[in-house]
This record gives sequence, C-alpha cells and structure tokens, in this order.
Amino acid sequence: MADAAPILVVTSGPDDAASGLTPDTSPLPLTPAWDADGVAAALPDTEIVFLWTMRSPAFDALRNVWPEAKHLRWVHSCSAGVERLLFPELVESEVVLTNSRGVYDLPMAEYGLALMLAAAKGLPETLARQREHDWRFRYTETLAGKRLVVVGPGSIGRTVARHAAALGMRASAVGRTARTSDPDFDAVASRDALPQALAEADYVVITVPLTDDSRGMIDREAIAAMKPTARLINLARGAVVDEPALIEALREGRIAGAGLDVFAEEPLDPSSPLWDMPNVVVSPHISGDTDTSEQDVVDLFLDNLRRWLAGEPLRNVVDKRLGFVTGS
Repeated sequence: MADAAPILVVTSGPDDAASGLTPDTSPLPLTPAWDADGVAAALPDTEIVFLWTMRSPAFDALRNVWPEAKHLRWVHSCSAGVERLLFPELVESEVVLTNSRGVYDLPMAEYGLALMLAAAKGLPETLARQREHDWRFRYTETLAGKRLVVVGPGSIGRTVARHAAALGMRASAVGRTARTSDPDFDAVASRDALPQALAEADYVVITVPLTDDSRGMIDREAIAAMKPTARLINLARGAVVDEPALIEALREGRIAGAGLDVFAEEPLDPSSPLWDMPNVVVSPHISGDTDTSEQDVVDLFLDNLRRWLAGEPLRNVVDKRLGFVTGS
C-alpha cells in the first residue's frame, strides 16, 4: 500500500497539464515537473512517476537524477515503447515500469490501414492531380487477397491484422518464435526467417518494439528480399529500419513505396529525400495520437493507481530486460 507521497507528473511545460488528471481525480497529491531541476527537486519524495509526455526535456532527465530516487517504486510511461527508459540503473532496480499498451492499438491499426489504402488507391497521386486540375483516368488496386506481413505480432500488430482481414487481406507475422497456429495470423515466422517472410509480402507493417534485437532488423538484406510491388509501412520506431538502404531501394524502384510515421532522427530533416519521393507518405509520428488518446492514457494510469493503492497487480508491467510487456 502506497502512502500519501506525491505523484511526480512529467509534463512538457507549465501549461501542459495531464488532461483528466487533477486533484479531484487523483487519490494522491500531484507534483508537476517539466525540466531537470523540477525532477531533481521532486524525486527524493516521490514513489510514483507518471511520464505524461515523451516530448518533455525532463523525460530523459530521469536517468541523470536517478541517485535521488530513494523512494521511487513505480514509473508509468504515456507511450507503448519504453526504449528511452531502459537505462541500466532502472533496469537493475526494483522499480516497476508500466506502459500504455492497448491505448494505441486501434488508432495505429486504423492509421496503418489508411496508409495501405492510400497506396492501393493512389491517393497521393489523386491529390497531386487535383491540385493541378488534371482529370485523368487510371486503374487502382484492391487490398483483398493481398499478403500482409506484420513485423511484431504484439497487441498493435494483431489489431492491424484483424482490421486488414476485414478487407480480405491474408495476414502472417514475424515474431520471436515460429508457430503455425495463431488466432490472428496464418503463421508466425521466427526472426531468422525474416527475409523469406518478407519475400511473400505485398505490404509489410512494422509494429515491433525497439530493442537491441530489433534495432536495424529491416536492413539491406531484408529490404532486398521484398518484391518490387511491395510496400513498407513503419509505425514502430525509425531505428528498426536501415533508412539509407530504404531510400536507395525506393529510388531504384526495388520496392513500390513506403508509408513512414517514424524516422531514425525526428523531426525528419527538411533535406531528407523522403519528403519529395512520390511513392512515400511522410507523417510526423502521429499514428497513435487521436482526440481521445490523452484521456485514455490518464484513464489507464488512474486504474493502475487504484490497483497500486489496493495492492492489486498492475496492468502493462514491462519486462525490463526484454523491453516490452509479455503475455496477453
């Protein structure tokens, strides 16, 4: 049972309150902080840290002031990906780390589906011709019958597959271990079989968490295995993909296109050739963010806080050595 120590809420600035998290909704006091000094001042008396935004300068300051975390017992992240939090001091500690797994499943699945539909129906070309008042007939493609390969069959990847199945797509996946029986995929291949799996894909959707194992996994060899008609969609982290190799393949027409919501460096450099490629959709890391996602994150945290105070198991406990939530 936690006592009445305040919850440290890491925000992006003094005007960035966690929507829905107020003294009226929280059973414990709230202490906001948005820079390293604020975190350092509040941390010694804190048992719980709620990382409300990844865009805060204080997000990465937590490691620098970790020696002050004498009473810290639980950290909750607003994001599903927690790679920025997996510094050795936290990993080796007894501090529980939870994330916002589940909040982004549907928004990211819808976004991935939108990118696939945009590619199949040629929407970027349609919009470009509209701006030029150019009325020109052409054929488009259908998603029905196409092979979708999801790299990372977690909760987000599974939601992508379920929605794609509603449009008649056939879904398989690449995960940590191979299996032939799965409720959402025709089959799940192991990481060792990644090139062979990608060779069958019409669309590749990346939803794998960023870990030491997944960093750079979509490398030159993996991209070379894809069909010239295939398209790659990255909703995970930019570092999962070898970006120079992808740019080269797109330039040379060795794959048909890409929908990219994440990049090796963010914001994407204005000089990047990805901005101007006609077969690429660039978006600013927004696939999981909707008009309800902030409240959903707060609702998840408040439910976990109730569990914490009641001594019940928390939702979304991250395996800090693997870097993600395991189990269903």
